[in-house]
Amino acid sequence: MKAYLILEDGTVFTGSSIGSEREVISEIVFNTSMTGYLEVLTDPSYAGQAVVMTYPLIGNYGICQEDMESPAPWPEGYIVRELSQIPSNFRSQDTIQHFLKQYDIPGICGIDTRALTKRLRESGTMNGMITTKQYEDVSKVISRIQAYQVKGVVNRTSTKEKYVIPGSGKRVALLDLGAKRNIARSLQERGCQVTVYPAATKAEEIMSAEPDGIMLSNGPGDPAENVEIIREIRKLYQSEIPIFAICLGHQLMALATGASTYKLKYGHRGGNHPVKDLETGKVYISSQNHGYAVDGRSLDPDVAAPAFVNVNDGTNEGLSYIGKRIFTVQFHPEACPGPRDSGYLFDRFMKMMEVNH
Repeated sequence: MKAYLILEDGTVFTGSSIGSEREVISEIVFNTSMTGYLEVLTDPSYAGQAVVMTYPLIGNYGICQEDMESPAPWPEGYIVRELSQIPSNFRSQDTIQHFLKQYDIPGICGIDTRALTKRLRESGTMNGMITTKQYEDVSKVISRIQAYQVKGVVNRTSTKEKYVIPGSGKRVALLDLGAKRNIARSLQERGCQVTVYPAATKAEEIMSAEPDGIMLSNGPGDPAENVEIIREIRKLYQSEIPIFAICLGHQLMALATGASTYKLKYGHRGGNHPVKDLETGKVYISSQNHGYAVDGRSLDPDVAAPAFVNVNDGTNEGLSYIGKRIFTVQFHPEACPGPRDSGYLFDRFMKMMEVNH
């Protein structure tokens, strides 16, 4: 069946329908990872967005549920150049086509994803519609496409109930803002007992449990939208508990301490982004998925200092907080999908919690 991708600037791409045949409007973003498409699909940070995979062949090793970063996929739509019809992998349990249908995610294949990515890079992230309906006059739907906004996605992706992942070591409170499973897994591998809290949890509840450390997770959407969560994170900042934050958590901690964030032209999404550790001068290849960044010019030098910088465009990639056992990073050191270069940051967090005793 034919399918169409209509961008808010009126550009139309024609391809074939994959997954669900329902019509959807969302923000269109691209990911440059060569592998890890299942981890991309199940990353809660993509809630409210349709993902364009720049790698031309997707689905060739099928679906392995063990690799999922959350219980279900989150993107509103999925856009690929070519979809592999016959997966070849001894771990494969399903095809990506069936997986998309199962979770009612519409998609399109057979379009020029290189041309689409170029357009998004030149014009910036745009909204778009994936549909199997042919509109003779696309101007009739453009206003609807342009009006779309990603809203309320943190509470939608966060856990609804507190739960505990057993461990015999340090007790870590993980504030789930749309967390990938590998964050808790990385802590668990280091012996931690992880208590996962819903995004709307009050700071007093977390602090009353007297954790050895607090982890703020990744998540979707505009960080500045989360006014109440920012207020609670401010209270966590004022405590003496060590804190490590990733991606959205990094942005919310910056907002909680008086800095500001802004929307990037087309974001950073993929497993090949170089970041420089300003303390050691070393450069690491990182996995990233974000459309917003902390404005380095808005930082109070008495509160936080830049710790990492993006080698490609100079944007802030991490902060170290003055006089506090708090550090935050914009990229994903839990490394799935993507390189494992920066996994040492979890070890730094472990050492920071040792000092707590």
